[in-house]
Amino acid sequence: VDLNACEQAVRQAVALAERMAKVRVESVLLSVSAGRLQGQLVEASSELRGGAVTPADIGRVISAGMHHATPHGRTVLHALPVGYALDGVKGVRDPSGMVARHFGIDMNVVTADATVAKNLMLVVERCHLNVEAMAAGAYVAGLSLLTDDEADLGAAVVEMGAGTTTIAVYSGGQFVHASGFALGGQHVTMDLARGLGACIADAERIKTLYGTVLTGGSDARDVMSVPTAGDHDRDGPQVVSRATIANIIRQRVEETFEMVRDRLADSPLAAEPRARVVLSGGASQLTGVADLAGRILGREVRVGRPLGFGRLPVEAKSATFAVPTGLLVYPQFAHLEHV
Repeated sequence: VDLNACEQAVRQAVALAERMAKVRVESVLLSVSAGRLQGQLVEASSELRGGAVTPADIGRVISAGMHHATPHGRTVLHALPVGYALDGVKGVRDPSGMVARHFGIDMNVVTADATVAKNLMLVVERCHLNVEAMAAGAYVAGLSLLTDDEADLGAAVVEMGAGTTTIAVYSGGQFVHASGFALGGQHVTMDLARGLGACIADAERIKTLYGTVLTGGSDARDVMSVPTAGDHDRDGPQVVSRATIANIIRQRVEETFEMVRDRLADSPLAAEPRARVVLSGGASQLTGVADLAGRILGREVRVGRPLGFGRLPVEAKSATFAVPTGLLVYPQFAHLEHV
């Protein structure tokens, strides 16, 4: 929303990272959660001239399918093969070298608004850094959080950021669908600021320290004082019950999960009622959020944490750091990409 402020934030983050790691950063991986992410399953096929499938054939068919699936004004973030078909028989995992007359690919093409992606790249390039690759935030979160079994049996990663909530659906070990909408933790903060008449910084602190979606019996009696917005000395702090705070937070979180439920109903996950949902991102740290999500989505829900990392600092072992840790894993999966 503000190019200069964003550039300052990137410069600051990179400078801190360079100091801590004692290296000079020249290029970066970028996670994207903006630009109305949308995944689409596309089928593309071609006659084989030489008889055996070559990497060139795979590249050619993917390019054709990708081109077909990109509407005007959108740009492709991922074009990932989900499965291959030889002479109409699906379920082939790796077709290289196999002989067939007809060769087909099912692929997940994830697109975002082109201008959003361009502006993100522009900010980073203004800091004299190269953008090595761009990846959907929820997809890289899944690389960090999901166990192999979850990815194989079917799971959705819901990445709850500040301004957006993005979804990545995995099935058969592959990333098969993406979606996103502009509702996130910042909306909870703004609701608290308005509902309590507090300033935004205080609302953010109340959310982080006392944020819960659970309302219990004693909450109506538990009260806390909240400074009023503005610096009028004569306005003493107001007294607010914990229940009031929880109710404000709960309404916005319920709305978010109702939107997640609608998005999942339009995704391949709808066909797998036993598939679970894994939450990540800063807003997933609110107390009781997994239970509330489970009730609304009608599925098993857990809050994820980065798996399989050695020497990860304690602060980074929570769902808040799913995307950055996922970006560390992403280079191992980048060879699957055709963008």
